Parts: sequence; structure tokens; C-alpha cells
Amino acid sequence: MDDPYDVKIHQVIKKGHLISNHDFNTAPLSFAKNTMNFALSLADLELPLNSATANIIQVIPNHIETEHLVEPVSIHNGNFCPDPSNDQLKMVVVERHHHTGKIGKAIMKGFNLTHGAVASSIAHDSHNIIAVGTNDTDLMAAIQHLQKVGGGITVFANRHELATLPLQIGGLMSNLSYKETAQKLNAITAAYQSISRPIAFNPFITLSFLALPVIPTLKLTARGLYDFDQQKFIPVEANAD
Repeated sequence: MDDPYDVKIHQVIKKGHLISNHDFNTAPLSFAKNTMNFALSLADLELPLNSATANIIQVIPNHIETEHLVEPVSIHNGNFCPDPSNDQLKMVVVERHHHTGKIGKAIMKGFNLTHGAVASSIAHDSHNIIAVGTNDTDLMAAIQHLQKVGGGITVFANRHELATLPLQIGGLMSNLSYKETAQKLNAITAAYQSISRPIAFNPFITLSFLALPVIPTLKLTARGLYDFDQQKFIPVEANAD
């Protein structure tokens, strides 16, 4: 091109070879490839704790950073028990690309769920399944539903789907019209509000950044709870070695 402000392409050269117009005869790619490659059981969602004091991810409204809290938590039969009255919820990250079986589990605050669960296949940068909920059965139902529809964002309560925005292109993009997509986005927003006390931020955008370990402070990946300040994975138990 000869003018960066009035771009007109004269020639394209790739790897030292002149590209002709014939080389641009392309066809749309199929996006039917399955990207929900994982298996899950209820037992996989259990979060064993030997201590009733835990490291907790605290959401900061309208920020992608988080705070690191240390609080007492409820334990039942040796496992963490979510406490919606105290806004202590379970968060899960499930590796979905290569069927590795890796599942990270942690405790988080800030989403104010009263019941149910929300799950998404948008989780920067690895884009694994990320879910937050008040109980394992709804977490399980929401995650499995995303596997069934090929990815997206879904809200569940009492093991029933309340609303879903399917994102069948890699679990990240919709193949629906913008009108249908907008309607489903409004539907999942309303569904989330029906299972949550009022919050002053977008839960789906916030959720998508809670698995990004290069942002302070605590984040959860499929490999476990990561402390940005210490630059290492840490146990959920606050006093564990």
C-alpha cells in the first residue's frame, strides 16, 4: 500500500511469494468441532479441607483484580460447605480442551447468590469452564449443560435450567443473529438476578476474569488456587504448609 490513511492494497507478499487473487478463493470454515472435552462426577466437585480457616477470593465490583481474604468456613464430612448467608460460594474451573481431568476448586465471595449456580466457557485466557454456585448438584447440572450445548453461559437452580446463552463457536462466540443473542443475554441476566441478591457489577464479565492468574491477587485455574503476590499456587486451607 502507498497511503496508510487511504488504504488500497496493490500487492500481498507472504513468505517471499507474491499472492494472487486466485489464492484468496476461500470457503467458510465449519465450527462444528466439539470443544467441551471433559468428564465430571459429583465427587470431582468436592473440596476437602483439614482446616476450618480458608483462603478466599473476594470480588472487587467492576474490577478484574480480586482481594485475598482469610476467613473461617463451614465444613461437612470433611468438605467445604458453601454458606450463601455469608456469601461463601464454591468456585470450580474444569479443563475443557484436552480431557486432562484437571479441576481447580476454591471459595469465593462477592456474587451474592442465594441459591443455584452459574457456569461459563469464557474464562480468560485459557477459556476453561468456570462456575460458581451454592451447591454441587446445581454446579454439576450447569457444567454438564454447557457440555451438551457446546459452550456458553448458563444459569441453573434446583437442577433446572433457568436460561442459557449458547456459544457454539469454540465456546466463545454465538452463531445466532445479534437479535437472538441479545435476547438470550437479557435472559441470563434476568435469571442471575432471580438467584442473587443485588450486585453492582456484571457477573458474567467478572466471572470470565476469575481464572486469569496474571492479574492480582487470588485467581483459580484448572491447576488450583493461584496467589499472584507470591507467584505460586497455594492451598485453599489458610494454615496448610
